[in-house]
Formats: sequence, structure tokens, C-alpha cells
Amino acid sequence: MLESLPQESRVAIFLAGLSALMYGAGDFCGGLATRKTSILMVLVFSQMVGLILALGAVLALSQGLPSPADLAWGAAAGVCGAAGLGALYTALATTPVAVASPVAAVTGAVIPVLLGVATGDRPDPLAWVGIGAAIPAIVLLTSGRMEKGRSDAARRAAALGAAAGLGFGLFFFAISRTSHASGLWPLVVARASTISIVAVFALVTGRSLRPGGAGFAMVLVSGCLDMLANIAFLLASRIGMLTTAAVVTSLYPGPTVLLAVLVFRERLTLTRVLGLGLALAGVALIAV
Repeated sequence: MLESLPQESRVAIFLAGLSALMYGAGDFCGGLATRKTSILMVLVFSQMVGLILALGAVLALSQGLPSPADLAWGAAAGVCGAAGLGALYTALATTPVAVASPVAAVTGAVIPVLLGVATGDRPDPLAWVGIGAAIPAIVLLTSGRMEKGRSDAARRAAALGAAAGLGFGLFFFAISRTSHASGLWPLVVARASTISIVAVFALVTGRSLRPGGAGFAMVLVSGCLDMLANIAFLLASRIGMLTTAAVVTSLYPGPTVLLAVLVFRERLTLTRVLGLGLALAGVALIAV
């Protein structure tokens, strides 16, 4: 099927798929680090690593300064991304990964599609079938016969996953509104705004941001993967449609859940396997 697509679309889908792999692995590393240390420390230092990478890329490419509008969109993306990552890392550290991550992905895929359509994108009718699969997928992911504690955890995972997906969906939309001429500067601004927000919050609440701990190496890996995924997504959204880039990128629960099964030995019930499959199938249909 990909052979019938224009060259630009194939490149956009490849970059979005690469972004999904890196987002999935990066989210797992961030969630693992959050199990061992403060979530605020994880957010600040992972974003600092991303900021250094983005600045290095900008300087290496000798990119000019962006317009005020591009700076504003980048800052808005940073605010939304910070909220999404905070919710997702909390979910991955305290609730079932197999619930939180797919719910975040489905929510994060639907929002850019709707906003993309509102701003001129015209997805194939299959995309709407994929969107329609989101609701039953979430129901399956959060249901199942479990004892009370596990059932409550699944519902909390779904709520945090939806909040994360809202943040990610708005991040995807905001960053895609930047111009091609702005290069990677919007990602630099996004990271700077995220770090500023978390640092101010930590100062106001008296939380420590001291680096270190058993999970610090995972923090650095998470920051690198997250920024590389952002760069791949930004390029994909500029080459192809936002709707396609966002939903292919939203396949990231695949590697996240697989790593959780391998490392945490999470058990997947048949209901949740069906829910995960339906969620990923829905995202795939939107992409097609």
C-alpha cells in the first residue's frame, strides 16, 4: 500500500514511525526513572538533555532566528507537552502501563485529527473508522474482572492517560503550526518553556530538583529519545499531513507496553489485549 503513496507521504510515514519507536522507548525510560526518583527531577533533567540536543542541532545547521509567531507556537507546545509528560510519567510509575499508554495514544491521535481537519486537512474516510474505534478500545483497556484495588488502578490509569493524551495532542498541533523556515527553534523554545514551568512549580512547592539516584541514567536516556522523537515528528508533520504524522506517531504504546511486559512482568488479560489491538488498529486506520 505504501508503494502507491507519493514519495513525500512515504517519508512522512517513515519519520512518524521512527518517532513512535523513540517516544515509546523514551516514555518507558521516563516512567522507570519516576519509579525511583522525583517526577519533577525527571521532567527537568530529561528536558534539559533535550534542550541541549536541540540547541546543538540548531547551531550545527546554522539556522536563523524564528518569527515571533513560531516562538509563540513553540512555547505553547512546551506548556502542553509538560502537562502531558507529567501525567504520563505519573501513570507509568503508579498504574498499569498497558492501560495508560494506549489511552494516551488514542486521545493524542484523535485531537490532532480533529484540529487538522478544522484547519484544512482532509483524511480518508477510513480515518473516521479509526477514530470510531477509540471509544471501545478505551472501554476494553479499562475493564476486566479484577479485584477492587486493580480496578481502581485501571480507572486512574485511564484518567491520567487521557490527560496525557490531551497534552500530547495539543503539543502535536501547536508544534505543527510552526513554519518550515523556523527550523528546530520551536523545539528549543518548547523545551525552555517546559523547564521554566517545572522549575517554578518546584520552587513554589518547595520540591527538590537535586539530580542523582538510581534512575538518573534513565532520565538522560529518556530526554535524548524524547527530543529525537520530537525532531522526527516535526519533520514528518512538515513533509506530510498533521493527521497522518500524529496518528502514526501515536503507535508508540507498542514498544512501551512490550518493554513493560518484559521488564515489569505485567500481565495482559485477554480483554486488555483486545483493547490494545483495537487501539493500535484504530490508529493504523487513521494513518492509512
